Amino acid sequence: MTPRSANVAVLGVFLVVSCAHAPPPAHASSADALRAVHEAYRRAWLANDREGVLRCFDPGAVLLPHHGLEPVVGLEAIRQFWFAPGPPTEITLFEQDYDEVAVDGSRGLVRGRSRVQWTVQKGSELERWKNSGTFLTVLRRGDDGAWRITHLIWDDPPNQRL
Repeated sequence: MTPRSANVAVLGVFLVVSCAHAPPPAHASSADALRAVHEAYRRAWLANDREGVLRCFDPGAVLLPHHGLEPVVGLEAIRQFWFAPGPPTEITLFEQDYDEVAVDGSRGLVRGRSRVQWTVQKGSELERWKNSGTFLTVLRRGDDGAWRITHLIWDDPPNQRL
């Protein structure tokens, strides 16, 4: 990963969720399915499983990155955006809290806050970074019944060194 793509990859981690702090919506089974997608996404980042991360997305998914970066459209563009060659980067912490989980038929959304920490190996130096921010994900249930992320948007301050 390049330094920019490493930082962008880490920021993408902010976007998906692992624990709820709001009352369950009327469609609890669908809300549980949204949580399961988000948990799979979170675990894939922590395991450095690129393909696992990408499996959580619809083929035409759109990333709307922080700080006014251009939208990233489609799985191949997402792969290049997050996983371009560069220094080895490892996510060491990924926590998220739900502020809202909503389902309406075959569409759902999750909104919340997240915290992430990561390391970047630059030669013999190991840099440690952290950040926190807000996110919104939109998901759609496909014809196969599986929920996948169609849109991700996040915002956060500049990365902070640990």
